[in-house]
Amino acid sequence: MHLSVVIPAYNEELRLPNTLRQCIEYLKAQSYRSEIIVVNDGSTDGTERVVREQDATSLPVRSISHPDGANHGKGASVKRGMLEAQGAYRLFMDADNSTTLEQVERFWPFFNQGYNLVIGSRAIEGSVIGAHQAKYKEIAGRFGNWFIRTFAVPGIRDTQAGFKMFAGEEANMIFSRQTIDRWGYDFELLAIARLHGCRIQEVPITWINAEGSKVALRSYLEVLSEVWRVRRNLKAGLYR
Repeated sequence: MHLSVVIPAYNEELRLPNTLRQCIEYLKAQSYRSEIIVVNDGSTDGTERVVREQDATSLPVRSISHPDGANHGKGASVKRGMLEAQGAYRLFMDADNSTTLEQVERFWPFFNQGYNLVIGSRAIEGSVIGAHQAKYKEIAGRFGNWFIRTFAVPGIRDTQAGFKMFAGEEANMIFSRQTIDRWGYDFELLAIARLHGCRIQEVPITWINAEGSKVALRSYLEVLSEVWRVRRNLKAGLYR
């Protein structure tokens, strides 16, 4: 298995069908073996049905859930999917398809150069924002990125874009140490990777804000509080 694509999903019956269709079409056209894992994070709508309806005869498409079937958060869902995945390379992306899967082609050259993580960025030269978020979210996001860069992972311009790819061995090491279940998991992963000497490359992506976002203003505040949690964990040696 060359590439695993992990998609966390909570009540995504409306947006997930198009995302899966585009992902399946892209992956079927590639020469390598791949799989899609949708992590159902306690959905109460038809998310599970959407996954079951996909044609998995030529490309494995499966849904997994948390053992208790409850909602545990996006971070917990990404962790579960990435540790379940079998690919030599593992990508997680958003169910809303805000960054489309074919953009992974920009990532391969850096893995060939020896990088362990390649992450999509909306904040470096070459990135394109096709449709913007609400103004308050953009302001909160810019402040949050500055705060995270200053106190958690210096040098990373965009820690929060939901399009990140890991070499399989490093994925097992990093995600097995992840502790944050909800919104702050992105920069925790990067902090763990840095601690263990992983090489990280930011790559510009095209990102289009999709309607129906589940990120509320309070989520930005949660992220800021989790920065201190990551700092405490680093000082306590928890990620060793």
